[in-house]
Amino acid sequence: MYPFAVLLHVLGATIWTGGHLVLAITVLPRALRARDPRILLEFEAGFERLGIPALLIQIVTGVWLAWVRLPEIGAWFGFGSPAATHIFVKLVLLAATVALAAHARLRLLPRLDAARLPALGWHIVPVTVLSVLFVVVGVGLRTGGF
Repeated sequence: MYPFAVLLHVLGATIWTGGHLVLAITVLPRALRARDPRILLEFEAGFERLGIPALLIQIVTGVWLAWVRLPEIGAWFGFGSPAATHIFVKLVLLAATVALAAHARLRLLPRLDAARLPALGWHIVPVTVLSVLFVVVGVGLRTGGF
């Protein structure tokens, strides 16, 4: 079961991080240049069908993998071991991702127009950085850190 959970977790990370890199590096600049929110909204509509399930799979498998590695959940919120530190950092990254994504989804996207595109960009870039940091921390857990 453990290898299958790791595989699902990595596939979810691939989809989530890859999608956000495409969004931040290609779609966002094109939308900003054209001042056209439809470019972002079309990408969002397509990516959301795959990206949100990928994120949910990462959360479920991540919690399970953390529990397997460190069964005492209270230890996840400290720095008592390298595993605890990695888990804590991933939980902080998750909280920040959820906060930014919820704000964008509930406040910015419903009222997105050309004038609000830059504000959405200020959400897309940090979520993309957070997604890359998720990968960096995950690889660090597997390889002993950077």
